[in-house]
Amino acid sequence: MVEPFKHLAWDDFRLVKAIADARGLPAAAAQMGVNHSTVFRRLGQIEEALGVKLFERHRAGYALTPAGEEIVAVAERVDADITAVTRKLVGRELAPAGELRVTTNDSLLVHLLTSLFAQFRAAYPTIQLDVVLTNQALNLSKRDADVAIRATDKPPENLVGRRIANVAWALYGRASDFPDPETQRNADLATLCNRTWVSLGDNLGSLNVVRFVRTHIAPENVGYKVNTVLGLAEAIEAGLGIGHLPCFIADARPSLVRLQPPDKQFEAQLWLLTHPDLRHNARVRALMDFLAAEMSQCRRYMEGDLI
Repeated sequence: MVEPFKHLAWDDFRLVKAIADARGLPAAAAQMGVNHSTVFRRLGQIEEALGVKLFERHRAGYALTPAGEEIVAVAERVDADITAVTRKLVGRELAPAGELRVTTNDSLLVHLLTSLFAQFRAAYPTIQLDVVLTNQALNLSKRDADVAIRATDKPPENLVGRRIANVAWALYGRASDFPDPETQRNADLATLCNRTWVSLGDNLGSLNVVRFVRTHIAPENVGYKVNTVLGLAEAIEAGLGIGHLPCFIADARPSLVRLQPPDKQFEAQLWLLTHPDLRHNARVRALMDFLAAEMSQCRRYMEGDLI
């Protein structure tokens, strides 16, 4: 196996790993941007060159043989090495130019970041921003993103960055349903618990606001769930119920009113994060410095002060 093994190209290793990950040829072909027949033919050529089968073909999909597992292990090590070298080389770039991938969520983008990104692009026209919206953490070690802007109390230990502000949360309702906001701002919680509520979905069940609803609100009183904060704000505006929102989102909507003061137990920290290898990269540093300066000006607003 040693002699033919050394003649394998990197794309051959990638193909075997793609089939292993997808457990089949069609999904692997889509991942690699080729057609099914190309993957089938090339896999046959690789197995013939090595003189061993890399997969067992079952109805449930393609399962690795011991030889296939060795190929995939090599592919994973090489891929990790290539990613690490690329990341370090990118980190040494001197000029703030080129594409910069940023990950955040939709609520931060709509209510805070889009206008800041516009200002940043005006200041740094040679940097192109590629914004990826997701509530899930992307892998900055694999350069799925270069900069992450996240509200979290536990930033990943393998990332570096800075805390910008605390994001305050409070209980809100539709203003037309609560015509006396001064009274309702300190409404009795026990009374409010008997009203109809809206909540974030179970995919965000680790948030304290979701745990609160599970613990304190009867299931039949939770009339609506949605898996984004923006969707939650829209639901409260539409009169579907009362619910918790970040103050900087809800306070920007005249149709909503606070029913309780911000609660520290629901607070989250807003972070700018990157990989240690990228912290000195010119475009990463430019964006993080710019956002830190601009976002600090609205810190009191994000922390729940009614300005």
